[in-house]
Amino acid sequence: MASGLRIVRTVKALRAAVAALRRRRRVLALVPTMGALHDGHFSLIRLAHRQADLLAASIFVNPTQFGPNEDFRRYPRTWKADIAALRRETTDLVFAPDIKEIYPEGFATSISPKGPALASLEDKFRPHFFDGVATVVAKLLIEAMPDIAIFGEKDYQQLLVIRRITRDLDLPVKIVGGPIVREDDGLALSSRNIYLSPAERKNAPVLYRALKESASAIIKGERIGKAIAEGKAKIENSGFAVDYLEARNAETLAPITYATEGPIRLLVAAKIGSIRLIDNIGVPINRIGNK
Repeated sequence: MASGLRIVRTVKALRAAVAALRRRRRVLALVPTMGALHDGHFSLIRLAHRQADLLAASIFVNPTQFGPNEDFRRYPRTWKADIAALRRETTDLVFAPDIKEIYPEGFATSISPKGPALASLEDKFRPHFFDGVATVVAKLLIEAMPDIAIFGEKDYQQLLVIRRITRDLDLPVKIVGGPIVREDDGLALSSRNIYLSPAERKNAPVLYRALKESASAIIKGERIGKAIAEGKAKIENSGFAVDYLEARNAETLAPITYATEGPIRLLVAAKIGSIRLIDNIGVPINRIGNK
């Protein structure tokens, strides 16, 4: 157990705690979270341990990335369980500010990223989202000044946006993506999964199955457009309303028509009942057919 776990709630206390930690050891990793921690978060924490000497995590449900009809107030908050888990995972420092600490009275600055943030994926359906993400992540990185920051690949477009703003703003932080963690039936772990009804939970793994089947068809040489259309139909036939199922360049998120156009990432977002789920997978394309 990390008996020395420290919890701080202000930027001033965070910077003092980071300075004290750095006197003892060298490389600091930050894992930003919104709480409601699950095995996906813990996989990021364990990845951080492998790459750094010190580990800080943040817990902050960021209001600016929620739209007016989204679930900011409903977002799960499990503080006691989160802190107990972070102790078990040997975390050195937790930054848990309130909203006024991050967005004090008179706060008037935001970051509006472009590039992968304007890919007609999440940004098409949540136009507010990446301004909120970019602003809060930039603030967290500036406030904590970690050497490494770990983000999950489940939010793949977000990961590319964060990498871009870090490069563009010359922030001296290495952004590392952690692999998606899944349930035994393939459903990507998410804090929102707890809101699925039993029937919705039973159908939810179709997203991953459709991604895998589409990827397999592309690898076998099927036209990308046809593979995507078949995957979308499979998802819709399982009771989902599909926002998008797309094949994109894994590095730029540019649309892909042919397998020769670059490394491929398949990305999906769909709603079942009132719950919106996202997922993605890479497509290993080594000398596959191209039509």
